[in-house]
Amino acid sequence: MARTDFGPPSYKDMLPPVIQKNYGQWKYHERVKPGVLKHVAESGDELYTVRVGSGRLVSTDWIRDVSEIADKFCGGYLRFTSRHNLEFLVSDKEQVEPLIAHLQEQGYAVGGTGHAISNPVHTQGWIHCHTPATDASGIVKAVMDDLYEYFTDSKLPAYCRISPACCLNMCGAVHCSDIAILGIHRKPPAVNHELVRAKCEIPNVIAACPTGAIRPDPKEKSLTVNEDKCMYCGNCYT
Repeated sequence: MARTDFGPPSYKDMLPPVIQKNYGQWKYHERVKPGVLKHVAESGDELYTVRVGSGRLVSTDWIRDVSEIADKFCGGYLRFTSRHNLEFLVSDKEQVEPLIAHLQEQGYAVGGTGHAISNPVHTQGWIHCHTPATDASGIVKAVMDDLYEYFTDSKLPAYCRISPACCLNMCGAVHCSDIAILGIHRKPPAVNHELVRAKCEIPNVIAACPTGAIRPDPKEKSLTVNEDKCMYCGNCYT
């Protein structure tokens, strides 16, 4: 079959050799210490995962830096988890401690495994979304500065997930986290009739409202908002 550039590459092409060799044949895993997991295959092969907290929004320079670290200590193999953790996949046990020492020296937070706080998931915030009530990135930074010790050590009674969402639409994972931080709009939208007439597709705006709070305003050739029904979601604006 001819190779094309349509779609993503197969994830199996990106797996470390030890995972390709033992795919689907892993016997068990254990927590070595905060931030370090040990996976053992039925063949006896071992793979170590070193987990680091990362920002949801990162720069190309940061990507280059962590890629260089992966090239130096684990053959270039790293991955991101769904909660924005960065994981270095180390097949050589002798490289685990030097990797951890290097990460700590460079200011990376190693942890997030076992009875600890995982890296928070958060929504787009002001950098990308049209309708946030607050910004998530700043909240995450403030929260994790205060709870840093619970990420780097396993001293909680259980695994804990924290997620902020910028508004009630909750496109983050706050609905399936232990602690949710949620920004809430407190005022209904104000209708600028002149702009609505000039720029809006009125039927689509009406259809976008999940509570039926928006209705036509024939007199103004615009829209009206029933404030008692409004849930401040921002769909009409978007």
